Amino acid sequence: MSTHDDDRYGPGPAAPDAITVEALGSLSKALETAERARGHLYGFHQLTGTADFELDRAVGLLRKAGHHAWADRVETEILGRNVMPGHWTYQIVDAYNATYYEPFRDLERSAVSALAGGHEHRFEARLQRERRTPGHPDHAPADGADA
Repeated sequence: MSTHDDDRYGPGPAAPDAITVEALGSLSKALETAERARGHLYGFHQLTGTADFELDRAVGLLRKAGHHAWADRVETEILGRNVMPGHWTYQIVDAYNATYYEPFRDLERSAVSALAGGHEHRFEARLQRERRTPGHPDHAPADGADA
């Protein structure tokens, strides 16, 4: 929604008060942290899947080397095994998304819509305005106007 750099989201008659902006910034930061956690879950999912597929190679090599009993153990005890009782990694990712991430994302969007007119990153935009050096070309807003 926002450009992260737009003074239109700065103070004005319809702008939320500073505490609301700070609260929404904190809510968004918490969601960004949950996004990172979600990314780690996807990494866990992909790494576990990669390990499981590599077991096929290990089983084949164990059989080729004549270690059939070990190949059988790897194949029956580990290959395709649940990572939690009754669950593969995709089910953990799906449950996280449905139970935590999606409701969190929806609530954050609703709060931004209701309290900030749908303009995201007001907190960061305020920091950007406060930290600019007037007249410096690398501190100018995207439209080139100095704030």
